[in-house]
Amino acid sequence: MDALSLTALSLLFLTLWINGVLIFGVRKIGHLKSVPVLKDHHHPSISIIVPACNEEATIRQGLETLLALDYEPLEIIVIDDRSTDGTFEVIRSLADRFPQLRVVRLTELPPGWLGKSNALHRGADLATGEYLLFTDADIHMEKSTVSRAISWMLATHTDHLCLFFRNIATGWLLNAMVMDSGANLLLLFKPWQIANPRSSAFLGIGAFNLVRADVYQQVGGHSTIRMHPIDDIMLGKIIKEAGFRQQCLWALEFVTVHWYASVPEMMNGLMKNLFSLFHYRLWGVLLLMPMAILINIVPLWGALFCSGPARLLFALSVVVRLISFARAGKLFRLSPWCVPGALVSPYINIYLVFKAAFTTCLHGGITWRGTFYPLSELKKSRPIVY
Repeated sequence: MDALSLTALSLLFLTLWINGVLIFGVRKIGHLKSVPVLKDHHHPSISIIVPACNEEATIRQGLETLLALDYEPLEIIVIDDRSTDGTFEVIRSLADRFPQLRVVRLTELPPGWLGKSNALHRGADLATGEYLLFTDADIHMEKSTVSRAISWMLATHTDHLCLFFRNIATGWLLNAMVMDSGANLLLLFKPWQIANPRSSAFLGIGAFNLVRADVYQQVGGHSTIRMHPIDDIMLGKIIKEAGFRQQCLWALEFVTVHWYASVPEMMNGLMKNLFSLFHYRLWGVLLLMPMAILINIVPLWGALFCSGPARLLFALSVVVRLISFARAGKLFRLSPWCVPGALVSPYINIYLVFKAAFTTCLHGGITWRGTFYPLSELKKSRPIVY
């Protein structure tokens, strides 16, 4: 076998292995829809903490779904993090009608804190619940979501539960990018292993991070991860490292979000945190991205321009990738038109990683929510992976 055919065969085996890991791993994750609502007379109190910054267009709809949750006792704490639009006025109008909704307006950011982490920390300080639920301002929840989640936590003695949400934004390329990025994150964090106390796997999801309040306090809360832009995953990391029980569930029917409105919006939204996955190490990007190009891009070009056995093997790798995308699209209830996006999304996602890395290095930091954070300070935060 010539070198090109051997390369094509190796890439085919690697593609099959990666997709096999994803298929069997995803099947091991439970579903919230199979969990009954909590029927015990004693319901532990829950505080929902929602940070908001310039969310005027979306926060009303999100908060209305939280206010409609069929769970008591429940308090909702919304932290307006220095918004410059009408976010605060929208929240106040709802707070005037619903006494369980508390609103706090922040006007300054203390040194050494990222804005969102500070908002979450301030909300947790005010919370009175036995459980803390951290979520985002644009998240929509089905009314039984919290009841089912608490039911699962009590039945399984879980300390931290995160839920996978469904992106309801439209657009074939946008959803292809979301699926591609999601698959990479699943491979990196292996959420099907996080319930195993002997595994180092961990996870946190910003749309739904539900944790016992005493556990949150014991791990130091967001003060431990105050300068990390991926605060949701890092919260899962410190909880798992402290030895507490952690699990995740699919909740696609229960937690939804119109994540990004367009491809450019997603590209801009991811710029602040992609480089942090490498702990701001440029050599990590230069080492891993060529592998991503080899796996996700080379097979298509090989199928188009090679000949003989190599062409067939490259083409099989492409077919495996498209089948995997079709399966994922079915899971997330997406149009089959998203499948061809699998051939385009790697270019954009790889470009984003390179751009995020070099832009952060060039500017010496990141800008988020109108505040500049120097790279020297960001590097002091704990690495998300070792």
